[in-house]
Amino acid sequence: MTRFDASEADARRELFTATVTAHRERGSEFCTLEPDETAPDADDELVPWIQFGSNTVALDCTDSELDRLKELLGEYPDFRIDDLESPEEAEGTHVRITTHSDEDRLAEFFESVFQQAFGYPADYRVWAVSV
Repeated sequence: MTRFDASEADARRELFTATVTAHRERGSEFCTLEPDETAPDADDELVPWIQFGSNTVALDCTDSELDRLKELLGEYPDFRIDDLESPEEAEGTHVRITTHSDEDRLAEFFESVFQQAFGYPADYRVWAVSV
């Protein structure tokens, strides 16, 4: 693991926690996390991403990823979908989720989203691309 990427579960959670902490300390608009490449069973060729800013998690997903995300949210009652946007020219849905969670809970959620909603394997590599 470098300071900005990780490929093991514990290291990824540490990276997610450190990224959110740095984002909050800097007062930046948002932080962004991206995996190395598309998931093996991805519906399309786009690499997904997760952004976090203030108390909002934002991401784009396909219909099947959105279904899996909604199912996953049952395990995270402190996270709720605030807005869904599906522009006609886009093939997916932009999702905004509100939460008032700490860095560790956010890290756990991010890991779950990448694996359960987006379909990444246990050894995927993720990058903190903006803080």
